[in-house]
Amino acid sequence: MAVQRAESAEELKARLEREHNELLQELRALIPGATVLFGFLLAISFTNQFGDLSTFERDIYYATLVSNAIALVLFLAPAAHHRLRFREGDKDHMLQKGNREAIAGSVASSVALTGVLYLVTERTFGNAQAIVVSVLFLVFIAWRWWSFALLRSLRDGRR
Repeated sequence: MAVQRAESAEELKARLEREHNELLQELRALIPGATVLFGFLLAISFTNQFGDLSTFERDIYYATLVSNAIALVLFLAPAAHHRLRFREGDKDHMLQKGNREAIAGSVASSVALTGVLYLVTERTFGNAQAIVVSVLFLVFIAWRWWSFALLRSLRDGRR
């Protein structure tokens, strides 16, 4: 039986620092896309065609806008928290909190991306096609973003 060596305080600090930096790097990749989408969504509301949207389309638009805004807040929260708690020795908590926010942000982003796809498809091809494409797209997101990790966690949990 192999005896595992306890992680020293210095090794723990280095690991937490590395993991926190990895999280911030991942968020740096997500934030620009969410920001650009938010800008486009805001700009759409000031176009002449925006007045042509049905009540349902406006509801989808608003849900999409709010979902994207929530995603942005969640993606930016770990950096804001880090600034407020800098050098407070709270890296483990910041990492756990940031991980949850990144996951929740990806859920909000998936709703926003699906909403945008619905609106464009509905305007281009009609409601029936928009529903089919949006559902398939959301399933695709769930498959690519979450299913692999969740299935792996389930398999690891059984061992």
